[in-house]
Amino acid sequence: MPFIDIGILMKPHILVVDDEEPIRSLLADFFRKHGYNVSTSATADEARNIIETQSVNLVILDIALSDEDGLEILGWIKSYFSSLPVIMLTGMGFDDELLQEALKKGASGYVSKTLPLNQLLMEVHRILKSA
Repeated sequence: MPFIDIGILMKPHILVVDDEEPIRSLLADFFRKHGYNVSTSATADEARNIIETQSVNLVILDIALSDEDGLEILGWIKSYFSSLPVIMLTGMGFDDELLQEALKKGASGYVSKTLPLNQLLMEVHRILKSA
């Protein structure tokens, strides 16, 4: 019987962290249709719990959550799970200062909520290939 690497068969697991339910649902449905396992979180504490207890391959993190600054959560992720890629998601458009701070704290990407979903998908593919 040939050896089969189970890791090849497993779908990458994406965690979508956004306090807006319509955004979470839209992204979860979109990524599931493209073959990913998806978990969602509305709060920073819920996101931390998922990251600590599940095998997550990528986090898509809103930069402006209602309960905590997304950049603070990014800092926590990079402190404890340094190799976990994080794409920062912003509804504020591209703010060069925020972009630079996110990249400095270890974000793998920075994407506007107004971009077409296919561009976000391309960013996810790029980051997961290099991870």
